[in-house]
Amino acid sequence: MKRSTVAAGLLLVGLTACRREEPVRTPEGGCPVGGSGMVSGACPASAHATAQPAPAGSSVKGKVTQTMNAGRYTYVALDDGTGEKWAAAPTFEVKVGDTVDVQSGMLMKSFRSKSLDRTFPEILFAEKIVNETTAPAVTAPVADKPVCGKDEVLADRKPARITPPEGGKVLADVISGRKELSGKTVTVRGKVVKYSAKIMGKNWIHLQDGSGKDGEADLAVTTDAVAKIGDIVTMTGTVVVDKDFGHGYRYDVLLEGAMIITPGTKQ
Repeated sequence: MKRSTVAAGLLLVGLTACRREEPVRTPEGGCPVGGSGMVSGACPASAHATAQPAPAGSSVKGKVTQTMNAGRYTYVALDDGTGEKWAAAPTFEVKVGDTVDVQSGMLMKSFRSKSLDRTFPEILFAEKIVNETTAPAVTAPVADKPVCGKDEVLADRKPARITPPEGGKVLADVISGRKELSGKTVTVRGKVVKYSAKIMGKNWIHLQDGSGKDGEADLAVTTDAVAKIGDIVTMTGTVVVDKDFGHGYRYDVLLEGAMIITPGTKQ
């Protein structure tokens, strides 16, 4: 008993870093499954089920091949091109053939559903499953109109060549060398050619410095700082590659969490 208590304690500590702000609940009895990966002992979802936070990047998208409701939950089997996977979320409208997007949640193994009288070898419980077939179009950060705030675009989007800051990089080099620079902090200088305020809690800036083919190198930047269209700014941030926000909006490279380190000036 003492050994199993210690093991359970170590498991809980090891998984605490993955705690979710809101627990995902399983359909059987509404038993909470916290981000720590521990099923509530007061009402276990299954005598032999184990729970763990879904791995990073575990969002699944595919066509629904089976669907059923049980209590307040909807179960779906979907084919994502690699085989059939099961997921469940609070009741939503769906039918076979629809395309759904299942966001990361809590992965349950050997989950026994009493109401359906079946055991799922592996099933992902999510807070929400988006039915992309019936869902309205979603405005994403790179759309012409932002989710909220003001979107400004510079008419002349090809500035004359701008000299990079000391120790910094030209935008074309950041874009072409993004894989080697991934996760590293870089400093760049460019003209603000597009500014979108308060999208997903951040301001979005597009910089150009006249580098690249035909001077069209364009780097997207997320920041808490405020900038003005047409200003030339020097910014420092972290290079992030292959950033996917879903719904078809994806960036090959982004400069995230950037700070403006020199005031904006006109060219």
